[in-house]
Amino acid sequence: MFVAAMAFNLAFVAVEIGFGLYADSLSLLADAGHNFSDVIGLFAAWVAMLMARRQPTPRFTYGLRSSTILAALANAMILLIAVGGVSWEAIQRFATPQPVDGAIMTGVALVGVFVNISTALLLMRGRETDLNQRGAFLHMVSDAAVSLGVALGGLLVRETGWLWLDPAISLLIALLIFAGTWNLLRESLRLALQAVPDRIDPLAVRAFLAGLPPVTAVHDLHVWGMSTTENALTVHLMTPAGHPGDNFLHQVAQDLSQRFHIQHATIQIEVGDDACACPLASDSVV
Repeated sequence: MFVAAMAFNLAFVAVEIGFGLYADSLSLLADAGHNFSDVIGLFAAWVAMLMARRQPTPRFTYGLRSSTILAALANAMILLIAVGGVSWEAIQRFATPQPVDGAIMTGVALVGVFVNISTALLLMRGRETDLNQRGAFLHMVSDAAVSLGVALGGLLVRETGWLWLDPAISLLIALLIFAGTWNLLRESLRLALQAVPDRIDPLAVRAFLAGLPPVTAVHDLHVWGMSTTENALTVHLMTPAGHPGDNFLHQVAQDLSQRFHIQHATIQIEVGDDACACPLASDSVV
């Protein structure tokens, strides 16, 4: 899936750069740069998925699952760098407009619409549960919209002769890339810092655990993303009546997985012995 998407897009990037240079169209070159950054992002996502399948080792006890988070973060950062480059060149072009071939702009951009929609369809499956794959899918959809904008711009340049449209479209592309990348950057950065994933409500998790029949208190609760698809939890539960048994722990882990998509739960039971008070009982202590 990822390999086919990369090959498809890389071939189109080469075509777009060639025609962009021939037509002297900054918007085509900007779109080519955007598409190339997506190829890099797809490659990073593919490598991360392969790494995430590696088995745990004594050194990497969770395996390399978190590499998918790093790939999503790298994808977002690469796109933002591309935004800066395109924006700078577009501003320069406003001062010295260059003649462009509107017909070539339109034809190549329409091919881009087809390529990007086809790639998005390849990546559609799994986008709802995997941030890594969702980022790649959203980029392909936004690329299709951007390529359509370039095609329309080419028609307008051809009909009106307004050379300022080429850098103007490039700036619009940059803004669209930035808008589409911001949420990906924010969420991947938060996951890299071990924040609670956006799709999980930590207060709801705490309320669920506190409402379990033998539990009188909950502390040292931590929820984080092990990867872009798997989440982990550690918590201390106070059960003064004694240890509730393995069946209780198994059921809690199953409920956490089904209700909150937390697949890896580690639960410590405490019975409230005053002589062995837990040093992590305070929420201000980590």
